[in-house]
Amino acid sequence: MSTVQLVSEDSSHPIVRRVFDDIKATKKIDHIPNIWRALATHPEHLELCWTRLKAIMAPGRVDALTKEIIALAVSATNGCNYCINSHTAAVQKLGLTLEQLGEVLAVVGLFNQMNKLADAFQVTPDILPKDW
Repeated sequence: MSTVQLVSEDSSHPIVRRVFDDIKATKKIDHIPNIWRALATHPEHLELCWTRLKAIMAPGRVDALTKEIIALAVSATNGCNYCINSHTAAVQKLGLTLEQLGEVLAVVGLFNQMNKLADAFQVTPDILPKDW
């Protein structure tokens, strides 16, 4: 259960209305997801979060599916049930198959384990990236 009362999709607040309309148009959806309705309790924060998400998640040098896979991996690692579901739906919409999802989650699990082992053993990094 949310700790705030979710803002109605029919809100008349000008910032909320503008952002909600843009979310629907950009994501090609007919309803506003609950995370945005919760953020709308503070319209300026809603606008900031949406603007950042829209800019960062837009296809660029990295395609939309890869960005959503990364978002899913981070969400799984952070244990955010809302985000796991949201980004799983997004990767499905972008064409990721169930078999591919299994591979992605196997990689997430493997590297969560390997990161913890490297930290626990306090291993000094010896494979370093080249200078850009």
